[in-house]
Amino acid sequence: MKMLSIGIVEKAEVSKKDLVIEIGPGLGTLTAILLENAGKVICIELDTHMLTILNDRFRLYNNFELINDDVLKVDLKQLISKNSEFENVKVVANLPYYITTPIIMKLLEEKLNLKSITVMVQKEVAERLTETPGGKNTGSITYSIHYYTDPKTVLEVPKDCFIPSPKVDSSVINLEVLPTPKINVLNEEIFFKVIKCAFMQKRKTLINSLCNSGISNKETLEKFLIELGLDLRVRAEQLTLEQFGKLSDKLT
Repeated sequence: MKMLSIGIVEKAEVSKKDLVIEIGPGLGTLTAILLENAGKVICIELDTHMLTILNDRFRLYNNFELINDDVLKVDLKQLISKNSEFENVKVVANLPYYITTPIIMKLLEEKLNLKSITVMVQKEVAERLTETPGGKNTGSITYSIHYYTDPKTVLEVPKDCFIPSPKVDSSVINLEVLPTPKINVLNEEIFFKVIKCAFMQKRKTLINSLCNSGISNKETLEKFLIELGLDLRVRAEQLTLEQFGKLSDKLT
């Protein structure tokens, strides 16, 4: 695990100029490497049983801070503003697999001025997050990730790297957060609503999914798809990010 943690920190390009937020540090294996490389590390840990272990282990580090809370409830903007002396803010973590997507979306939707997010997730999730919109592993979150970031897989982590071994392989992904979204849309709320509704019934055509969700009527949607040069039988996962942007603008 130590070598894996070193690899994660290297891929995140952590330096003394960085404030690093680590979510779910557990016993602190990754934390130890982060503290040697970062300007400051703020760990957010929900499990109260870990607090004494972490505080004891890192009590001699003056660049260590531990917060006992649910990251989904933490005011991250305020936390970052209290540590404004650092050039960059990065998130580096082994994310709990069952809550990966809500955490990543919170980090992106709150527009925290992050430099990057480097996290270990299930391999299947990584493939969906880093897939090019319109590719075979595309899901609704794929479009959100590409809207806000440039994503890539930076490490493959076979399950036998862990003892005991989990049932699935993992991957480390790096999301380079863009200063502005990749495309311009008239209304972000409508843009993300259209994408969410389009994927709610994945085996249906885009028109049927959006009709059933009450986004618009069939005639209007057919007209817009023709104007965009799209097949009327197209499915949501076949659209590019730009095509979803143009469609949402027409529906705004």
